[in-house]
Amino acid sequence: MKTTKLVSTCDVKDCPTIYATDRGTLLVQGETPSDHGLAIPAHETVVEIPAELLLDLVRKGISA
Repeated sequence: MKTTKLVSTCDVKDCPTIYATDRGTLLVQGETPSDHGLAIPAHETVVEIPAELLLDLVRKGISA
C-alpha cells in the first residue's frame, strides 16, 4: 500500500495525521482511547484526533 501524508498537527512523525492510500481510502493516525465505552469488533479500532485536523484537511481542499 502506498500512502501520502495529507495533513498533520505537526512536522514530526508521531502526531495525529491523515494519509491517503493508493486504494482510495484514508488512514488516520491518532491516540487509541480506552475509555470510549463503545462495542468495537476485534478486527476494528477507533482513534482519537483533534477536530482541527479534519477542518485543516477541508480548508486545504484535499481529497483522497
